[in-house]
Amino acid sequence: MGDVYQDPYSDGYMEQEEEWEREGLLDPAWEKQQRKTFTAWCNSHLRKVGTQIENIEEDFRNGLKLMLLLEVISGEQLPKPDRGKMRFHKIANVNKALDFIESKGVRLVNIGAEEIVDGNLKMTLGMIWTIILRFAIQDISVEELTAKEGLLLWCQRKTAPYKNVNVQNFHLSFKDGLAFCALIHRHRPELLDYDTLSKDNPLDNLNLAFDVAEKHLDIPKMLDAEDMVNSAKPDERSVMAYVSSYYHAFSGAQQAETAANRICKVLKVNQENERLMEEYERMASDLLEWIRRTTPWLENRHTDNTLPGTQKKLEEFRDYRRKYKPPKLEEKARLETTFNTLQTRLRLSNRPAYLPTEGKMVSDIANAWKGLEGAEKGFEEWLLSELQRLERLDHLAQKFKHKCDIHEEWAFGKEDMLQSQDFKKCRLNELKAMKKKHEAFESDLAAHQDRVEQIAAIASELNTLDYHDSPSVNARCQRICDQWDALGTLTQRRRSALEEAERILERIDTLHLEFAKRAAPFNNWMDGAKEDLVDMFIVHTTEEIQGLIDAHEQFKQTLGEADKEFNSIIGLVTEVTRMCQQYDLVLPENPYTTLSAKDIASKWEEVKLLVPQRDQTLHQEMLRQRNNDRLRNQFANKANVVGPWIEKHLDAVASVGMNTKESLEQQMQRLKSYEENVLAFRPNMDELERYNQEVQEAMIFDNRFTQYTMETLRVGWEQLVTSIARNINEVENQIMTRDSKGISQEQMEEFRKSFNHFDKNRTRSLEGKEFKACLISLGYNIRDDRQGEADFQRIMSIVDPNGTGRVTFDAFLDFMTRETTDTDTAEQVMQSFKILAGDKPYITAEILRTELPPDQAEYCIQRMAPYSGVDSTKGALDYTSFSTALYGESDL
Repeated sequence: MGDVYQDPYSDGYMEQEEEWEREGLLDPAWEKQQRKTFTAWCNSHLRKVGTQIENIEEDFRNGLKLMLLLEVISGEQLPKPDRGKMRFHKIANVNKALDFIESKGVRLVNIGAEEIVDGNLKMTLGMIWTIILRFAIQDISVEELTAKEGLLLWCQRKTAPYKNVNVQNFHLSFKDGLAFCALIHRHRPELLDYDTLSKDNPLDNLNLAFDVAEKHLDIPKMLDAEDMVNSAKPDERSVMAYVSSYYHAFSGAQQAETAANRICKVLKVNQENERLMEEYERMASDLLEWIRRTTPWLENRHTDNTLPGTQKKLEEFRDYRRKYKPPKLEEKARLETTFNTLQTRLRLSNRPAYLPTEGKMVSDIANAWKGLEGAEKGFEEWLLSELQRLERLDHLAQKFKHKCDIHEEWAFGKEDMLQSQDFKKCRLNELKAMKKKHEAFESDLAAHQDRVEQIAAIASELNTLDYHDSPSVNARCQRICDQWDALGTLTQRRRSALEEAERILERIDTLHLEFAKRAAPFNNWMDGAKEDLVDMFIVHTTEEIQGLIDAHEQFKQTLGEADKEFNSIIGLVTEVTRMCQQYDLVLPENPYTTLSAKDIASKWEEVKLLVPQRDQTLHQEMLRQRNNDRLRNQFANKANVVGPWIEKHLDAVASVGMNTKESLEQQMQRLKSYEENVLAFRPNMDELERYNQEVQEAMIFDNRFTQYTMETLRVGWEQLVTSIARNINEVENQIMTRDSKGISQEQMEEFRKSFNHFDKNRTRSLEGKEFKACLISLGYNIRDDRQGEADFQRIMSIVDPNGTGRVTFDAFLDFMTRETTDTDTAEQVMQSFKILAGDKPYITAEILRTELPPDQAEYCIQRMAPYSGVDSTKGALDYTSFSTALYGESDL
């Protein structure tokens, strides 16, 4: 019998039909169950026209009740039946019924009118099962599943919360009766107490379900409880036919469930959109607050005027650029991504564009960031110039101290000497010697005039450069100048006193005088040489230190002449000694100078010792400058690799999307590849930062080996990271738009090709006139008159709601496809609430909590306004205004 009946539909929901034929119709128990179930099912419809059948294989033989059954369940009129009682009349009527079944898309195989007229039970049951499938089960649809799978999924969902129920099929899963009871309790909990039922009482459970269904749900008893319990495997067709009656009895509740599902879908979209809005607001507030706190610090161009303090500020700025700013740059990119994603989601869900609170627009963030970078610009350059200035100040301060020490050492005791009255007790020759000695002092005093002027000049420069310890410098300089003026006055007074006594004292010692005259300038020359040999210097290039080395070499070439002068001066003293020995005289002191041969010799030895020390100092400075050049080269070599790499990748990222043959997924793959390249290349930037720190710590302020600075490379790097993130977000939004609106690859290529053609500057956006030309090229008829301009401005208000004057590709794509979008509307949501409310103009919190998931039910209850109509009841909520608000502007 397996080839007698074939599945009447080809959509796969009854794949085991032939197996059922082979097994089911050969099993006497199943045949008995089908006879009872199918008879009851037919009578549930025939009773509507006041008739029924008693014997299923006999009562359909003449075809009359069969045609009547089809008219009742289809609601259509069949051809007029033949009223004769001959066999051919019966066959004709049955054929009319079978033709009607086939007209409904059912393919009957091996079922003929003769077998029905002859009372063939198996063929009759097969025919009735075909009718049940077509008119009671075929139209059942749950989550795009049909027939058997849809009905099974419906049972599983409705019975899921109930213990001891696990619906996996339409035979053994229903054998203990609990599944039937659960279906009834789920929809009509007042009809039975499920918690009192036990899996151990299947007969009671089945009879309870059948009785309740017949009495309260108008579902006749189609199954026999004893047959279900005693059968090893209940007949699947019989159970399916009976369960389908439950499905249709509860179709009203099913309609409410569909309405609830639609509402949940819409609310979920709104909840996610509001979450993104709140996230955007929070991120915008945090970023703006950070910018507000950071900008004044960058705008503050003041230091504590000390080298350590300024170096600390430079270190803080390096920390800001390397530790604190990069995460904020990522936050800014994430903020823009969140905003773009939110606007895309709002467009796709038919909601108005999101307008952030005042001061938190993307443009506000961009302007604040621009202000931050404006404040940041030049900050590091200013700090380095401050370091250079303070380094010079420090050098000048040390030079000032050194020269003051030398002068104060020379001036020590001079006032006492000039105020002395010793000349009143001298003999003539002593007086003359004293006068000459004073003349020598005047010469010495004049020689020191230049040093005092140098000290005053250095103090003036320290004041001009705002040296932090200027008061102490000025005080010391003033003391030296005051002392210098006093020495001048005292010198003049003593000279006058000596000249007054000169008339009395005339003796002169020529040899001593010659010594005094020559020793003093030589001594001054040696003082100057010593001062130059220990003079501190600051240089920044090897050329500058080479200049000092060359000058030192020139100085060394003068030492030969100086040595001759030294021997000549010492020869004067030697001659005095020789003469005293020759004439047996006591060696007198030289009355014309305080200098002795020993002083000159000692100082000359000191000068000769300082020469090689100066050689060593200059050599060490040359090594330092060469090391500085090494650091410059180290930075330049790396910068000359990193700079072109960044420029190349910036060009590559900018070119993404220019190739119209490239799919969005291919663009995304390229961008992700660039993103991975940037991540992998990051250590090069870190290495360059380390080189830059070494350069700065070495107080190097220029680099002739490269055109790149650390600042330009940082800016380029940040532009590259931001550009990749922004492009990835744009492509993601384009994919979202394309997939939600069903745009084909060919359409996407056409749109992108047209857009790129008019995007001459490759800015990934069109100006108004470019966008207008693009629309005209795609077939839009925009007239060249006032009406045409008004139409175009209306279009611009759609694609550019913020009035930027530019149209992005996302907005262009959305505009070109918006008419094909199938989105939920406020009216659809309103109708869904109306179904849940039982056609009432209001709904209650109890219904919402019953029909919707907890979180979405509370979402509605908190936001719905009280219903104020004349038919209002306590706790009534206005779902109409709520539905409208879902598609209006958010509270945020």
